[in-house]
Order: sequence, then C-alpha cells, then structure tokens
Amino acid sequence: MTVGVALALGIALLLILLAGIVAAGETALTRISRARAESLLDRHDAASVALVDLLDDRQASLAPLLLLRLASQVGAVAVVVVAVRDEHGVGAATGAAIIVGLVLYVFAEAAPRAWALHHPDLASRRAARPLLVLLRIAPLRWLTGLLNGLGNMVSPGPARAPVVSEDELIALTEAAAAGAAIDDEERNLIESVFALGDTIVREVMVPRTDMVTVDAVDGVSEVLDLVSDKGFSRLPVVGDDIDDIVGILMVKDLLWERPGGEELIGRVMRPAWFVPETKHADELLREMQVGRPHLALVVDEYGGTAGLVTLEDLVEELVGEIVDEFDNEEPLFEPAAGGGLIVHGRMPVDQLESLIDAELDDGDWDTVGGLIFNTLGHVPEIGESVDNGQIRFEVERMEGRRITRVRLSRLTDD
Repeated sequence: MTVGVALALGIALLLILLAGIVAAGETALTRISRARAESLLDRHDAASVALVDLLDDRQASLAPLLLLRLASQVGAVAVVVVAVRDEHGVGAATGAAIIVGLVLYVFAEAAPRAWALHHPDLASRRAARPLLVLLRIAPLRWLTGLLNGLGNMVSPGPARAPVVSEDELIALTEAAAAGAAIDDEERNLIESVFALGDTIVREVMVPRTDMVTVDAVDGVSEVLDLVSDKGFSRLPVVGDDIDDIVGILMVKDLLWERPGGEELIGRVMRPAWFVPETKHADELLREMQVGRPHLALVVDEYGGTAGLVTLEDLVEELVGEIVDEFDNEEPLFEPAAGGGLIVHGRMPVDQLESLIDAELDDGDWDTVGGLIFNTLGHVPEIGESVDNGQIRFEVERMEGRRITRVRLSRLTDD
C-alpha cells in the first residue's frame, strides 16, 4: 500500500467516525424531548447544559448536522476513490467505492443510529458537546442557511416542523404506559386533557332538575338553613321561575349580614354569568381560571335554563370524581347483585362506554336516561327495557318523569 492510499484511508476513517457521531447525535436529538433534557440538568454537568442549548431550536440544530453528515460520507468515498484510481485504475476505484459505501452504512448509519435509539439519553449527552462545537463553525451555519434558502425557493413553501396529531400523541402516551415510563393514572390524566377539548358544557353540567336555588325575595335567615343543609358555597337566585335567573348568591356574602336579619337575598346577590350549552369545557375552564365566576348558568338554544356548571364539575372531568363531606348524591354506578351493573339515569353515555368496554349506538343524547327516552319515544314505566348494541337497559326506578335507576345486562349472542 502506497503512502497516498494509506493517507486517503486514514482521512476516510476520520470522516466515517465523524459521520457516525453526527448520525448518533442527530437520531438522539429527534428522540429526546425538551422536558426530558431539562430533567437531566439535575446532574449539573456541561453535557446536559449543551443538550438543552441544542434543543432550544431543534430544527436549526438538525439542518447543519444533516449537511455535515452528508459531507463526511461523500468526502470519505471521494478521497478513497481518487487515491485508488490514481494508482490502481478505475476498476480498483469502483471496488473501493463499494467497500467504503458498505462500511459507511454499517458504521456511520445503522450501528450508531441503532445505539442512539436504544440509549437516547446517553447518546444525546455524549454527542451534545461535540455537536455544539461543530454547530458554532460559522461557515457551516452560513452554508446551511444558503442551501435552506435555495430549497425553500424550489419547494412549495418554507420548511415547517412536522405536525403531530392528537391521535399520535395519545398513541405515544399509551406506548409510554405500556413501557412503564408513566403509570396508568398519569396516562388517564393526559387522555382526559385531550377529551376535555371535545367535551361541551351540556355533557358536564348539573341539569336544571337537580339545581338547588333560592328566591330573590327570601330573607337571609331563611337561606341559612338551606345553606347549612346542602353545603353549597354558591346558589342561583331565581325571580319568577327557574328560567328567570337573576343572580348568584355567594354564601360568604351572608357573613356580612346578621343571622336572623331581614335583608333580602336579592340585595346581596351578585350578577349571574350565562354560557351556552354548546360551549367547549376547556374554553370555559380557561375563563374561570382568569377571574370569571366559578359558577356559570347554562342556557339552551331557546334561552331557557338548561343547568349550571361549576369549576369543580370541570376539574372532575380531568381528575375524576371529587367527593367532599357535603356530597350525598346517589353514585352513578354500582355492581348489581347476581351480576350486571346498576347505573343512574344521569350517567354520561361516554363514561358508561369506557366503564363497560363496549361501544353503544350513537344518538341525540348524552346520558343513559336520554338514551332510554329517545329509544322508547315516551316516558318509560318501571320494568320497560331497551336494547342498544349488546347491552340491555331495564328501568328499575323513576322519580316523577326522571329515570334514577337502570339495570344493565349483556345480551347473549345467538
């Protein structure tokens, strides 16, 4: 082997090593999240700090690395081909190019990328400082910017970061739970955040039939007993009827009145806040966070009172049922003796589907009671039942025209 060929092989090996380091770092940077990188800062080392700096603008960091990797690979092939061709001819140069290409594939692509995929934290920390030094080379940044500008001129539009859909994020969450990176409660909380954006107020509100109200002409002394019994901190104040909500009573305002006083509730109430029943729950939650009242009256399309929704109702959509010392409502579901399930008529259908792991037929209803009413087409009597999918709903108890107890059972397949 001549000196020229040996020197070319040495340069090629250095370029292959550089390409492998860049490939591993590039793979690691696309796999690790900013939050994960910031958690590594607890180690207080230069590698973790450099990693966070790289992720400050991930796209700007990856573009020069891609150019550097391609340049290293092309350079490794070029120096070997030129040196071998000058001394041994075109045939030997072709063979050398094939061999260098195979070496590049194994040691500068497949091996470093596979290692980085299996050890993203270690790979990103080890590659962060060398990559940060390379990215600070001004000619490399200038050339990358020039080439990106040319690419944007011939492409339909400027390059943008890839958009990740909600389904992909949920799938990633499920994969993280399956790999024990997060527990089931954390996964459920993340999925609840996404579900809140698709939930409307009508699905989480307290219906008008369950609302506890006070009259504007009631005295303070008349309301104190009701407040003590129910334990609510806010109550709607009605005028002529339930569709005439004139304000909201804050129980803390009663502390300024003497017990037994004759001050009327209508004089101490606060303005009511009305929202449409089709308003999205996440939007309402944000409005309550920035100072709006923590109780909103829900109105239907005709302007009538459909129900009310509180901050607690919205938070429960995220974290599950919150039970305090004043809650005495009948549970939404409970196991039935002898098998099956007992549910309340106000139980949301989407929650029921998750509970029984079954998909019910869609319709213009939100609750189990609505499903039964719409399917039958009349007010049911005790003992009547309807079938939906593979589930039978049998009415066991009514309070007036409200369904308060329904037995669920699975239908057997023919």
